[in-house]
Amino acid sequence: MMQDSPNHIGRAATWMIGAILSFSAMAVAGREASLSLDTFEIMMYRSCVGVLVVCGLITGLGKWRAVSGERLLQHGLRNMAHFTGQNLWFYAVTVIPLAQVFALEFTSPIWVILLAPLLLGERLTRARALAVLLGFVGILIVARPSPSTFSIGLACAAGSAVFFALTNIATKRLTRHESIWSIMFWLTSLQLGMGLLFAGWDMDIALPDAQNLPFLLIIGCAGLSAHFCITNALSLAPAAVVVPIDFARLPFIALIGWLLYGEAVEIWLFVGAALILAGNFLNIVSSRQQ
Repeated sequence: MMQDSPNHIGRAATWMIGAILSFSAMAVAGREASLSLDTFEIMMYRSCVGVLVVCGLITGLGKWRAVSGERLLQHGLRNMAHFTGQNLWFYAVTVIPLAQVFALEFTSPIWVILLAPLLLGERLTRARALAVLLGFVGILIVARPSPSTFSIGLACAAGSAVFFALTNIATKRLTRHESIWSIMFWLTSLQLGMGLLFAGWDMDIALPDAQNLPFLLIIGCAGLSAHFCITNALSLAPAAVVVPIDFARLPFIALIGWLLYGEAVEIWLFVGAALILAGNFLNIVSSRQQ
């Protein structure tokens, strides 16, 4: 049973530090790997690492009986959404400041609020509608769309949040019938197939070398560890505690972007991100009161 004791919250915060480090490492490694590989190749090699790790864990823990093939269509649709979102995200980290990517990624829960009534039959309450409004105002402040500031990178970062929202909705539907091991197995396996298909459409797949192999290993392992850390954090503390900690990713990645790439960060990015956080937090609080 989840408890709100200081000990549990402290352990949850520790797991969230692991998630923040994992997501940040994946963003930096993705940018570095993109110097010699395209996003489809990055996703393909990431999935290779993921398949090896997940299959190794399933074998070691004797969980193969928990892997089911009864809902392959649902797994396929879920992973098409995730594959699209992840490719958009990896492209965005190569062309716009990392802090902008993370700020726009945080709008994914806002899209879940909008899409859940259509796809899950959930009710759109006044509080959730206000959360959506705050989130979209935050998006406008972060992106400040105009002919002079618009870029394909901003569009890709915003689009990735929409597809991540679709992924989360599909995951919620799958968890009603499928184990986490089944979901993770089909996640990595199907995305490996998609990566091979799209990376090899031109019959030219770049092979890893000594320069980019470490970054590919970081991407593969960090992607799995980030979600593992978040899952453990949510098992120890309420989402209302965990989600605000996750927003520490923004100043942290802004610092990384400044130190490694000389990326300047304007105050408006943090203003917009604060409104997005407020919208997400309002949604969490209102959901707990229902």
